Amino acid sequence: MFHFIVLGNLTAQGVADNKDTLERANAVAKGAQAMGGRMVDIYWTLGRYDFVAIFDMPDPESMAALLMRIGAEGNIHSETLRAFTRDEMPAILAKAAG
Repeated sequence: MFHFIVLGNLTAQGVADNKDTLERANAVAKGAQAMGGRMVDIYWTLGRYDFVAIFDMPDPESMAALLMRIGAEGNIHSETLRAFTRDEMPAILAKAAG
């Protein structure tokens, strides 16, 4: 699985429909599951971002497709980070060393 952190902000439409935020989060989790992945968790936050979500997806293309579906609804803008686990870092460090 590939790991992703999604930082997001609500659009004006998303704020206007904030009463539906839990339903939308559940729908995103189901969408991730349908693509062979999962939404590990979501946190609504204070500060620069309105929410942070963590995903495990089978490939980057699935993550991109899920985000395209979500984005098309017009409720959020997002920034996605590919995340690496502690177990993945030794191979990355070995490649970096040449």
